[in-house]
Amino acid sequence: MKIRVERDQIVQAIRRMEGIEVVLENEHDAKEAVDLALGGNELFSGAAFQKLKNVEVSEVREYRTSAVEYEVGYLLEFIFEEDIQPQEKAAVIKTVQEFFGTFRHPSSSLDPVS
Repeated sequence: MKIRVERDQIVQAIRRMEGIEVVLENEHDAKEAVDLALGGNELFSGAAFQKLKNVEVSEVREYRTSAVEYEVGYLLEFIFEEDIQPQEKAAVIKTVQEFFGTFRHPSSSLDPVS
């Protein structure tokens, strides 16, 4: 399963948690920032999170009115151990989505997907 997160949501999360202003130029930068956000928050320390093996990050661009104007977001794909129950997966993904959702910009056009 995947969720969509805006670049600004990741930047704001790191600013609030670590007190630093990161610049996300590519998927690698976003992956490092997501790992930092998830690893440095006690919200993500439950038993189900122990079964989360990896979060893969890929860039997505949403074009508003032309090929020049676009918003950058990232798809976060959650890779779990095989023995995790579907309800546990959903709980982990919902927690991450709600966490990043607290940083949503009011004019956002990117909606979460799964």
